[in-house]
Amino acid sequence: MFDKIFSSKGSKHPSISSGENTEEKLTRTECNALRGLAIIGIFLHNYCHWLRPMVKENEYQYFQRNVDGLYRVLQGSWDELFLFHIFSFFGHYGVPIFLFLSAYGLTMKYEKCSVISPTENMQAERKLRRFGFIKYHWLKLFRMMIVGFVAFTMVDAITIGQHHYKVMDIIGQMGLFNNLLTHPDDIIWPGPYWFFGLMIQLYIVYRLFLYRRHWTWNVTLIVLCFVIQIACDPEGDALNRWRYNFIGGMLPFGAGLLYARYVRPWSTATNLVAFILSVFAIVLMSFSYLTWYFVPLAICIASITFVKLLSRLETTIDWKNFSLMGVLSWVGSISAALFVCHPITRKIFIPISKGGDYWTGLLLYIIASLCLAWLFKELMKKIPSPKLK
Repeated sequence: MFDKIFSSKGSKHPSISSGENTEEKLTRTECNALRGLAIIGIFLHNYCHWLRPMVKENEYQYFQRNVDGLYRVLQGSWDELFLFHIFSFFGHYGVPIFLFLSAYGLTMKYEKCSVISPTENMQAERKLRRFGFIKYHWLKLFRMMIVGFVAFTMVDAITIGQHHYKVMDIIGQMGLFNNLLTHPDDIIWPGPYWFFGLMIQLYIVYRLFLYRRHWTWNVTLIVLCFVIQIACDPEGDALNRWRYNFIGGMLPFGAGLLYARYVRPWSTATNLVAFILSVFAIVLMSFSYLTWYFVPLAICIASITFVKLLSRLETTIDWKNFSLMGVLSWVGSISAALFVCHPITRKIFIPISKGGDYWTGLLLYIIASLCLAWLFKELMKKIPSPKLK
């Protein structure tokens, strides 16, 4: 299922695989466009936030100095580095979009949003065996991760500033459990690969606690995860470790499940209002520790309404030979490969930007990443896919 988050191949359910806009669900094109938005944010963030002058993000912890830095950027002159600051601070929120789409895809594939009887529920439970489900998705994750990890370690070993791996770090990455080890900031390398460990945890949570369960299970987990995080020191190590694991991703993941089950059609006017309000909410809620927790939800709302509005706009207006939805959808179709390969190109090109040629290094990074992602996508097709038994 993990490749469904990134790839263009939707499930057999018509509302996710069809190109027709059913209003009620996300179409294949819309899902791909959301993946495109998410991966653009992630791979630009993972470049920009390594540059010294840029405002740093509040991803795993909440640092007031980072928020103050964002405020100064928004209040100051918008120079040539403004977009670098924005992607550095906000780009990591592409992760919640992927988590939302993951839960949405799981629900559409395995539940199909239908109300079933207790007898049917028991039959579905037996059909979707717990161990088989977890094993299947672990193999899907590993199949994707290993290609990029092997390539990255070779490039890392022959470039300046190579990482010094310990045996347990490598074992944790191979087993997709390095999120559980102490000091994840220091041992997970390349850094974006923490996402694989997060996803296997959420697959386990879904199968054990959320699959065909009442919505109260989902909401209870979201509230519990919120309480755990809000009880922590905003800048403490405890919060950092919690947010490297499913505790930090439960809100957007749970929202995706609820969206798949209970969504109702929104008018264009409602989508427009929701988009504008959610964009303001993203910025304003970033300035308080209590509201910062809910920013991923605003991100998902803003992204979905933006894609819905763009889809309807392009349906109404003839853009001749250009389609922004088409561009985003194409990027979304290579998002899995782009995710696993962008640490490689970053390691090669970021010294250019660190030397002061910010836009030159970024442009080369983007071009090389997109081309390498296309090659990685073709390579991944050669690796046999696991079967759900």
